[in-house]
Amino acid sequence: MRLRHVDGSTVHLGYCTNVHPAEDLAGILAQLDRYAVPVRRALDADLLGLGLWLAAPVAAELAADPALRRRLRTELTVRGLEVVTLNGFPYASFQAPVVKGAVYHPDWTTGDRLTYTLHLARVLADLLPDDAARGSVSTLPLAWREPWDADRAAAARRRLAELATGLAAVERETGRPIRVGFEPEPGCIVESTGQAGAVLSAMDTDRLGICLDLAHLACAWEEPVEALARLESAGLPVVKVQVSAAVEATDPAGSTEALRRWVEPRFLHQTRAAGCASAADPADPAYAADDLDAALDARLPGPWRVHYHVPLHAPPEPPLRSTLPVLRAALAGLFAGPAAGCDHLDVETYTWGVLPAARRPRTDAELAAGIAAELAFARDELVAVGLAAATPAGTGVRR
Repeated sequence: MRLRHVDGSTVHLGYCTNVHPAEDLAGILAQLDRYAVPVRRALDADLLGLGLWLAAPVAAELAADPALRRRLRTELTVRGLEVVTLNGFPYASFQAPVVKGAVYHPDWTTGDRLTYTLHLARVLADLLPDDAARGSVSTLPLAWREPWDADRAAAARRRLAELATGLAAVERETGRPIRVGFEPEPGCIVESTGQAGAVLSAMDTDRLGICLDLAHLACAWEEPVEALARLESAGLPVVKVQVSAAVEATDPAGSTEALRRWVEPRFLHQTRAAGCASAADPADPAYAADDLDAALDARLPGPWRVHYHVPLHAPPEPPLRSTLPVLRAALAGLFAGPAAGCDHLDVETYTWGVLPAARRPRTDAELAAGIAAELAFARDELVAVGLAAATPAGTGVRR
């Protein structure tokens, strides 16, 4: 969906397709028909934005074949879909039965991660709508925090310099600027905005910046306005926002039974107690655990926030709740403050398939309806913080 900011600029809102498992072109096209088109229709819109996830093999195939890129763009267009951003965090197999820490590999110390990201940039340059100002690709915040040493840090710096050079080459060849956003996440080298400033501020910020995931921001127990100010002070632009919410337990000791229903085997659900915000290391085991079951076993002090993306419109049942207040404060800061230039927003609830059984969609139609409800919720939240309830002229999107 396209929304118009009160200043007249266009803001792109879509949903991230890493919730779907397809990893080849035929499967991706099938999932567009199975999910994306029904979502668009449920929203009564002629045009729907996607934050497309392309696994590394299909990204390489598309990057090598201009005809395939033209075909994909045509297939998107005839379905009323557009792409201005790609999710380049998961490399492959993101909806496998067990993902956990594998999602952080290959990391930014490797040539494979660089090659994959530049493939995505090349593909995106040809998928962008003609009137899009730019494209964006989100990626992991360098690496998981262990192992890490001076040699790995130096290797990552070299890769980021090569990335900026490669993005400049894509722009020269295509005329389309593509920016890459590093996404702070619990447990990684860059977990907080403070760490982002310390680790990433020396990179080429004309082409590289931050992908701000609002569930991750909440799990770091950061105050959104202060976090945005830290990024501005460090000179780090917010190039993309993942509109997401996490699970919060104000009294974990009294919520053990409810929390255990959210333990599942596919993804890591890093858990942070409020004390992590003032700790020297946000992953200090006195306040942090790398998965929800580990936090329950460790009996971390409360309150907790759990890296578990929950549907925006359907928070957990009490005594648990979601971090929607953080999301709202962040959106207000984004559209009123120094990061107001960010125009790419994704709803990224990739966890529909692992929600507690009673909340899990049972059919494709139920999943499409849930994604549409989330997008409608996100649209209404954006309107509430300063976006006009209208779309730019010429998009053909019905109100």
